[in-house]
Order: sequence, then structure tokens, then C-alpha cells
Amino acid sequence: MDQLKKLTLLQVLNSSAEKFADNNCVSFVDRHKITYREFKAKTDSISEFLKNEGIIAGDKVAILSENQPNWAIAYFAITTMGAIAVPIMTEFHSEEVTHILRHSESKAVFVSVKYFNKIEEADSIQTRILLDDFSVIPADTKNDFLKEVISGGKKEFAKIKEAALKFVGIIPDEVEEDNPALILYTSGTTGHSKGVILTHKNVVSDALSTLDMVHVDSETRMLSMLPLFHTMESTLGLVVPFIRGASITYLDKPPTAAALLPALSKVKPTVMLAVPLIIEKIYKAKILPEFNKNAVIRGLYKIPTVRKKLNKIAGKKLMHTFGGELKMFCIGGAALSADVERFLKEAGFPYAIGYGLTETSPLVTGTGPEGVRLRSAGKAMKWMQVKIDNPDPKNGEGEILIKGPNVMKGYFRDPERTKEVFTEDGWFKSGDLGMIDKDGYLFIKGRSKNVIIGPNGKNIYPEEIESIINEFPYTLESLVLDRGDQLIAKIYLNYEEIDNEFKIQRMTEIKAREIINKILSDLHVQINERVNTFSRINKVIEQREPFEKTPTQKIKRYLYVE
Repeated sequence: MDQLKKLTLLQVLNSSAEKFADNNCVSFVDRHKITYREFKAKTDSISEFLKNEGIIAGDKVAILSENQPNWAIAYFAITTMGAIAVPIMTEFHSEEVTHILRHSESKAVFVSVKYFNKIEEADSIQTRILLDDFSVIPADTKNDFLKEVISGGKKEFAKIKEAALKFVGIIPDEVEEDNPALILYTSGTTGHSKGVILTHKNVVSDALSTLDMVHVDSETRMLSMLPLFHTMESTLGLVVPFIRGASITYLDKPPTAAALLPALSKVKPTVMLAVPLIIEKIYKAKILPEFNKNAVIRGLYKIPTVRKKLNKIAGKKLMHTFGGELKMFCIGGAALSADVERFLKEAGFPYAIGYGLTETSPLVTGTGPEGVRLRSAGKAMKWMQVKIDNPDPKNGEGEILIKGPNVMKGYFRDPERTKEVFTEDGWFKSGDLGMIDKDGYLFIKGRSKNVIIGPNGKNIYPEEIESIINEFPYTLESLVLDRGDQLIAKIYLNYEEIDNEFKIQRMTEIKAREIINKILSDLHVQINERVNTFSRINKVIEQREPFEKTPTQKIKRYLYVE
């Protein structure tokens, strides 16, 4: 079904446009749906414009924008002409954006109105294209003027189709599998941004491996919530459905409940991608309060047989919330809390969990909903190998090593760091700790850099303790840190839930503080009752604001290490 002459994005585009010409391809909710035929025509037009601007194979072209159909068009336009796309995280500060544009040697940038201010001072770019309507932005345009033009509906800028022909280079007729397709600058939990080079084969092989594991077809409807500048969305949420002729719908607003709920009702998605925080918020805000609303239900919920029945009922309501036709809800990018996963499993909600990194395009292990095993990240996918380096003889834990056609070429302009992450025989060192059970299921323990060595020499995995802390109803997020041979837990409380129960907003500040302190004190006791003796928390600290996070909603741990 997925026979491609070459594992390139050009082959993906040509094949899909031929097979699924009249299928709906990409759109906003309640907007014009672009077919695969129209998508290819637009992509070819943009590629031709880039050639006319002097962009040739191997040149870098950046994309800085929120999700929209034109993002996908730009992505394919750049990569299918042999140039290299540089998707940039919208959360990056303007100084970091400028650094990435320079470091990547990008010659052009597609930018939306919303983020134009972040490239306003970038002087290394020869061509700037407004992604919202594919018009060329004059070199001296300022942010205020741009917003005025767009909001006023004026046609001040030259449309791409009117651009003069300037192209004098030679463009190859074919894109090769090992040609770089993307450079992605990561913003991980360690705080060091690096440019990951992914080839066409990396991305397309990962998409095909995913399709070997899960069912997606031309009837599949995907609603996109995750940012396209991350490989989880650009590979699994764009290239995967593209290969099978599925339709993709984008939100034209941030995925808050007010925007998401109507969209779910209208699109009725069959497949969705999400990071754990999305489903965890729904569980803690909508589902758990129903089980805790009175003493009787709270007591019954503690009985396993009753809990499973209640979860089954709640699961049907959750399915209805998601449009009623969901067949697969894929979760990745960070660890899902144990209590939420138990709920999803018992509720019969069709979730699936996978594991991967930007450097692996991204997916490495996973299963369909039918193959999920609690707390596991699934099995190694087709064409991929996963093994544990120097496993601990007692528990089998060690660093996860990966080999396969999906593993990156290296870090852009950084041979030393590239060498550091590969073994001499070519295995990619993930930096993650895990173990593989007898059936081949991978279990993630945490990042090797985060491991804390206890006074007795035992390994303490902060992520495991955080997972326990996050199960408590008054907790939203937590971070466990080592401070002078003491374990401390910084906890961001669920203030909405606390207020619902105690009405602290109506209290004096002193009385409200007493309630909060009592909750923190009780949490301290309850946490230590559930962890190993060598993992007990010495101190609990209230985190007054949400933790800063990466685009996949992992806490930027390095910001809180003293």
C-alpha cells in the first residue's frame, strides 16, 4: 500500500497527490478544505518561487509560525525541491530566533504575522515570506506596519506568483534519501539548543514504521493540537496521514477548552496526537472531581471493582467529549502519570503510548491501543533496534541505545557533540534510562543526567517520585531536586481544586495560607508513605507559578537546579 520508489518527501508528495487527488488534505476548522491535488499545486508554486529567489538544493529555509495549512505547504515546498527546512519553535526569544537563523545559514524565512516581531531585526535573511497569505514582505517592513496592513486587508505586498524570475542555479531533478530534509533546533530540559539534522529517509522511514504498527487510512480524520515545529507533529501528524491520504484539521486558536471542545464536536477526529499534560489536565479538572465530590463516591472509588465500573462510565463520557469516533489517542513527548494511565486503561479509552526523540525522527517504540501494557512505552518498531547498555544485573536498567534508518545524521556544525552521542559501533545514546521486559516492552525510568545518587549509593529517579506526587488531587506539577544531600519537592498546586473544596478565595490571606500549608504538610507525609525509604522527601516547597516547559510540556529542569 505504501510502496515508494524512494524514501523521500518528494515521493510522498507525488504519490499521495496521485492516489488521493480529491481527498481532503489540510484545513482549519470550518474553513475551505484543501485537497491533495490543490496541496501539490500550491507546493509546486511555492517551490518555484523559492527557486526564482535563488534558493537551490541544500539551502536552508526557516519556518516560524503557529500551526496552519500553509505551514504544511511550506514544509513540503522547501523539502521537495531539495532545500532544507528549519522549523523554529515559536516559544524561542527573538535573540534565540536570530541566532538560529544565522547558525543554520537560512537564506529565507516563512513567518506568520503573529511572530514577525521575532525576526524584525534579523539581518541575515534575504527573503521573508508572510506565511498567512504567501506574500513577500519588503526588507524594511516593521512589525507595526505589517499588522496594520493585514488587519486593514490591504494588498501592499507582492504575491509570490508575481515575483520576477531571478533563479540562475541548477536544481536536481530528484531528491535523494540521504539528503538532509530538516534541521530542528531543540529546546530540551538541559537548556542547550542544538540543530538536529534529519534526512528524508529518517523522516519517511519513521512514518512508514509507524504505519506498520497503527491503522491510518484515507478515512482517518486528525485534529492537530501539537506544534508542527516538533517532530512528533510534523512526522506523525503530517507525513504519516499524508502517506495514507487522511485529512488533517488545524485549530486557528490555542488548544484551550473553549477552542478545542467545539472543534472536537465538528471534526469528530478518529486519530489524535497529544502530550500527557493535555489528558492529565482533563482528568484532574473534569473527571477526578466527580469521583471526589462526596464522601460516599470517594469511598466507593477506592474499591477496585467499583472503581473500574466508574472509570468505564467516565470513559464513555470522555469519548463523547472527543467527538465520539476516536479510534486512537497517541500520547508521547513526556511521561504519563500512573493514575491517569490506569484510568484510561480501565475506562476503555483507545490510548497508545510511544517513545522517541527529535534525534530519532521521532518514534522508536510504541503499540496500537490494543497492545498497550501499563507503564510501558511499547516495543521497538519495524527496522529499529533498541537495547540497554550495561544493564544493572539486579533490575536490568541502563541507558537506552537505538539503531535504525530513523536515527539522525548528526548535529549541524557540531561534530564533537555528534561524536559524543554515538557509540563506536554506531548506536545512538539516548540519554534515557530504561529496561526491556521478556516480551520486548520498553519501560522508561528517566534521564540519566537527572539520576540522584542517594547517601547509600542507590539510584533515585526523580521522575518516578514526581509521577507519584502528581497523582494527588491537589497537585498539578512537581519537580524533585537534590539540594545539599537532601531531596526537596517543588509542587505547583491545583489551586482551582483547592478553592472548590475550601473556598480559600473568600478567606483572609492568613487563613488561606494556613490551609495551603496544611495541604503541603499532608502531601509531605503521604508522599513519603509511598516511596522507598532511600527516596523520601526531606522538604516540600510550594511552587507559586507553573513551571517553565518545553514544547512537549516537559519541565525545563535546568532552570530550577541551584
